[in-house]
Amino acid sequence: MSRNISKDSIFLSSGNDGVRERNENPCGPAVNIQPVSGCSINPELAASEKDTTSSDWLQHYDTSVGKTVYVNRVTGLSRYEDPPMEETQVRCTSDVTNMAVSVISEMDDVNESANSLSSLYSKWNNPVFVRPPMVGVDISSGQADGLAVKIHNILFPYRFSKSMIHSMKVIHQVDKKFLACLINTRTEEQVEHRNLLVLVDQHAAHERVRLETLIADSYEDDPDAPGERRLCTSTILPPLGISVTEEELRLLRCGNLLGLEVTFSPAADLQVFVGKVPLCFMEKESNELRRGRPSVIKPIAEEYLREQTELLRSTGTVRGTLPLTVLKVLASLACHGAIKFNDPLSRDECYSLVASLSACQLPFQCAHGRPSIVPLVDVLHLDKDNTKPNLQKLRRMYKTWKLYGNS
Repeated sequence: MSRNISKDSIFLSSGNDGVRERNENPCGPAVNIQPVSGCSINPELAASEKDTTSSDWLQHYDTSVGKTVYVNRVTGLSRYEDPPMEETQVRCTSDVTNMAVSVISEMDDVNESANSLSSLYSKWNNPVFVRPPMVGVDISSGQADGLAVKIHNILFPYRFSKSMIHSMKVIHQVDKKFLACLINTRTEEQVEHRNLLVLVDQHAAHERVRLETLIADSYEDDPDAPGERRLCTSTILPPLGISVTEEELRLLRCGNLLGLEVTFSPAADLQVFVGKVPLCFMEKESNELRRGRPSVIKPIAEEYLREQTELLRSTGTVRGTLPLTVLKVLASLACHGAIKFNDPLSRDECYSLVASLSACQLPFQCAHGRPSIVPLVDVLHLDKDNTKPNLQKLRRMYKTWKLYGNS
């Protein structure tokens, strides 16, 4: 074995002088350390020469002096004393400030990935290996009755007609929100035999009644066209100035508008002045101002003007059904003035509301399209005697569950 030893180092000689100190020129030739004679007589010592400590110290027993020499394999220095413990053992500390950033990042990534994987498994529910319930089919009396009602409602859906509303009988108000009523869905039977239990939404029902009342009040007889009706209008002072495009200006000059009175600017600018609007627009404006809200008359008038010009562009006329902008304003007025949830109603008020609803053209939905009547159950179906269970069908269901559901 050969080692290079630097200046002022202690080296081992093959002569009888043992261990000596030597000062050489650092630029001189390297010294080749020869094994000391008789150092490998003991097999255990010979084997120990090949062993190293954790700090790369080589242990060698010199028989000439009877001492153990430690030679550092990295620096080439040698010593008789045992290496310090802090040099032979790896320090274990929780302080990672002196560690490389890459090492710390790698350790953090490993810990985070392990934690994320364990948390993923703890939160994940395997949809494939879910244990089936012990009871395959619940055939208890309560479950069977509820299932029968659902199946009956699916197989025999109900279609309401206006004649059914006339046969409606009020039972009582429910939770200050609904009216429990009975109606007759069987046209071949007498009116007294009411079979279907329904719930009437008191807000939706009153909203529908108010909407159709407001629509009827929004029209008046047209003196210029006998037998026809027109929208009631209201004058705006001062007139509203609305900017338009050239095409809209041309259409407004050529056509007559429904419920609007438009004057044109003497200048050549693209602007018109609206002096009259439908009466419901002014009612909406007064309601908003009374609640402390900003004015809405100009945005509504602009929307209505755009709607009228679009009708003139597509059809050439504005005569037809109720304008959509007017319907939206009337629906808003009907909603804000209708009966609300948690408003208690007496029995007479319930009767009056149902009677007014039966007189409507479309009593089955509110002003915004929500249903006002919801069926619950056919009472004649509930009064039927309980039939005997179908044992053969239950046996087949049980066998199927044993084969496929109990795995």
